[in-house]
Amino acid sequence: MTGIEALIRLSQDVLWLHALVFFRVAPMIALFPGFGERTVPVRIKLVLALALTAITGPALAPALGPLLAGHPDLARLILTETGIGLLLGIGIRLFVLALQTAGSIAAQSTSLSQILGGASITPMPAIGHLLVTGAVALAMILGLHLRLAEFAIESYRLFPPARLPGAADVAEWGTGRVARAFALAFTLAAPFVIASMLYNLTLGVINRAMPQLMVVFVGAPAITAAGLVLLFLLAPAMLGIWAAGLGGFLADPVGGG
Repeated sequence: MTGIEALIRLSQDVLWLHALVFFRVAPMIALFPGFGERTVPVRIKLVLALALTAITGPALAPALGPLLAGHPDLARLILTETGIGLLLGIGIRLFVLALQTAGSIAAQSTSLSQILGGASITPMPAIGHLLVTGAVALAMILGLHLRLAEFAIESYRLFPPARLPGAADVAEWGTGRVARAFALAFTLAAPFVIASMLYNLTLGVINRAMPQLMVVFVGAPAITAAGLVLLFLLAPAMLGIWAAGLGGFLADPVGGG
């Protein structure tokens, strides 16, 4: 084998190595908070996926090199890697959906569900839009985008290449992730729900004591102001809980978060 042939063979191996890494990390980039938003152009997402591939590829060469040397079925390998990437990406995206759900619950509880409802591409109440925007900024400040590279490398230990997890395990994991997302959403919105319950109980008592008073006209501004005050006071804690949950999932996608 001449030097040119050896160089071509080496370049082919390097190309396939990075291609397989790309098939797994690209779905993660497409669904990661901040990178995966619809406002981010597709070309930017592609560049980010290629950059993450270049970062993680050398670290994964010892794991993927022997696999490629065995001449595996590339079509099956591409499908399995893409499927695992989508699975992990959906797990990450559920944290954004949890924030949106929490914002919707809080807005419905405090009569703020119609203010600036179309502020984002995906219609959501103003509280949900503010929480998602703040969460994306916090995620970048805390360096969770750097944790994504660690997460991609660690995923090969949990999900070896060319091996799809069992359907029953995936179903159980997915059901658990969705349940945790709803639990996180309700936990974040719990203060607004409690304030709404106290508000309605107070209005009921006042209405019984003074039937001639139009309690709705008095109470509506009060609950709206209370909702804004609660959002001002609790938003840092809510985003901190959310960031901790996302960090836990990136550290342990099977049981963390």
